[in-house]
Amino acid sequence: MKRRDLLIGAVGGVVVGGAATGVVTSQRGGQGARGPGIIKDRIEVAMVSTWPRDFPGLGTGAQRFAERVGEMSDGRIVVEYFAGGERVKPFDSFDEVASGNAQMYHAADYYWKGKHPSWAYFTAVPFGLTYTEMNAWIRFGGGQELWDELAAESNLKGLMCGNTGVQMGGWFRKEMNSADDFKGLKMRIPGLGGDVLTKLGASPVSLPGSQIYENLVSGAIDATEWVGPWNDNAMKFYEAAKYYYYPGMHEPGAMLSCGINKDFWESLSQADRVMIEAAASMENDVMMSEYNAKNSEALRRLISEQGVQLRRFNDDIYDAFGRAAAEVFASVVDHSALARRVHNSFVRAREDVGAWAKISDQEYVRQRNRVLGL
Repeated sequence: MKRRDLLIGAVGGVVVGGAATGVVTSQRGGQGARGPGIIKDRIEVAMVSTWPRDFPGLGTGAQRFAERVGEMSDGRIVVEYFAGGERVKPFDSFDEVASGNAQMYHAADYYWKGKHPSWAYFTAVPFGLTYTEMNAWIRFGGGQELWDELAAESNLKGLMCGNTGVQMGGWFRKEMNSADDFKGLKMRIPGLGGDVLTKLGASPVSLPGSQIYENLVSGAIDATEWVGPWNDNAMKFYEAAKYYYYPGMHEPGAMLSCGINKDFWESLSQADRVMIEAAASMENDVMMSEYNAKNSEALRRLISEQGVQLRRFNDDIYDAFGRAAAEVFASVVDHSALARRVHNSFVRAREDVGAWAKISDQEYVRQRNRVLGL
């Protein structure tokens, strides 16, 4: 009777939980035909990010993922989203989640390449994988297993949670006619792409999205890459630079990730882990679809309304990119045994999946556009 009285007296709710895991157990007693009832555990999650709040694509995709987890769990898992700077600085997201102070982050993992160069491969690397090739590598080419191994060193688990597709080469104040034009250039470009430009004599700068515009307008940087027309139009980079180059060698299929504290992840039931994986996989698809749908119209507006001059990197510049990238990769594989295994696995995927893409998607699009005059 004492136990029953305790349960009945818990009408107001008894909450117990651990700050490290973010799990909150809520029990409500109530008298009924079968005695007191118990509501399933409620799980509260803090998710930090590197993106400004409501920023198109990157930020809204992260917020959409957070909401979808709540909807799929029927409100049992509540993900509170914090945009960059709201809880921690954008680039502090990694440590916030690795330490257990928050349970998830949404970011581009190449931001963490200073911790280990292999992180770059799980966003994008120069001359890397397109969206479809990246998905094939992560899901069926051993990429997820290597990602898990790398993330476990920092008490993390990574899930694919968005992609922006092939990115633009960037915004420049001057025309870029040769590799020599990169010498002395201060350009915002993170990841191994920044290392490639270093080989060409440029000075790469890593800045969160919220700080790029002010640095470009002030002249603190001479050029910047960001994502593509949809996002770049919203950032108003055209107010400071008019030359818009394509294609970006540095991010051919930039994958965004949901990084999860490993202790928290392992505390979840198998059903909850599968549900979160499904929500992340759905966002991976939805975000890419949204970018493909909105980039073309945004590019037209940039050219027709803002006077942006679209330019293509010539073959000489791209060849210089390729030579510099080979040097960068050589230094990456010398970093550690894990870095070498990640790189070698990536190269196999680029060769194998890329060989099929060459005679399937790429050749079809080439012939379709030729016939239709597109």
